[in-house]
Amino acid sequence: MPTAHANVIIIGSGPAGLTAAIYAARANLAPIVFAGHMYGGQLMFTTEVENYPGFRDGIMGPDLMENFRAQAERFGTVFHNVDVTSVDFAVRPFVVRSAEHEYTADSVILATGASARWLNIPGEARLRGRGVSTCATCDGAFFREKEIVVVGGGDSAMEEAIFLTRFGRRVTLVHRKASFRASKIMAERAVSHPKIAVIWNSVVDAVVGEEKMTALTLRDVATGVVSTFAADALFIAIGHDPNTAIFEGQIELDKAGYIVSPDGVTTNVPGVFVAGDVFDIRYKQAITAAGSGCKAALEAEKYLEDQEAAHAASGARSEAVPA
Repeated sequence: MPTAHANVIIIGSGPAGLTAAIYAARANLAPIVFAGHMYGGQLMFTTEVENYPGFRDGIMGPDLMENFRAQAERFGTVFHNVDVTSVDFAVRPFVVRSAEHEYTADSVILATGASARWLNIPGEARLRGRGVSTCATCDGAFFREKEIVVVGGGDSAMEEAIFLTRFGRRVTLVHRKASFRASKIMAERAVSHPKIAVIWNSVVDAVVGEEKMTALTLRDVATGVVSTFAADALFIAIGHDPNTAIFEGQIELDKAGYIVSPDGVTTNVPGVFVAGDVFDIRYKQAITAAGSGCKAALEAEKYLEDQEAAHAASGARSEAVPA
């Protein structure tokens, strides 16, 4: 496998990675993006995006990502639509490998994101974006005065349910146990809300609907009784998994697998930067991911400039030493 060299390699092609590519390319850093086989991030699974600035009438998620990518390509970014299989951050320059490529790089930006956990039930994948969602902030406004269901029992589920009361006629929390694992204050806030109902000891077995979601199949885990629950939207709030498996042992990760960053851009390895949901456990929005991609590219540019200046200074001192 031949090895090539890059100033900057960006791993990931969601809003964070593509924004980083735009900034790095405009700084003449000739970035290489490993976009993955399923490039574009979570927005490739989203329908209409109404909360990204600059699109008065909204834009489809895949269209937004195609615009990001085209803009990065316009400034000279090179894309490889393959997954990275391994990295080596213990050597300089760094090494990034896929099945087809091996690159060395002076700096690397990690923007691999986090994947929402799904229920993996019948109808779920088919009706994503047509009633099924994992992001209340993104999609809640589409369901004004509608019947909304939230699945989950942690703080995130409570937050999603409370947020969705701004839009839905009623929000029903479905949880597989008889009590929430959420913090006491969040659970009490949700349960006491006049627009929130709770169905305990139950799981969602299927999503029902043709062109859009119309109902859910629920099963009582104690009795086994199956019922149909009419609803217009299902928000799944059972957590996310950061896409960091290839970075284990190479970069500092927290116990949940997210990249540790003291400032949201640098990591414990100088020259390796982070952007987007791969470290952001709170916001997980396209606009915050894009902003962090901008920061990562600017920091990478400064890092490379500092390295070049240090190298030049070292060379000047060597030439000054008498033979």
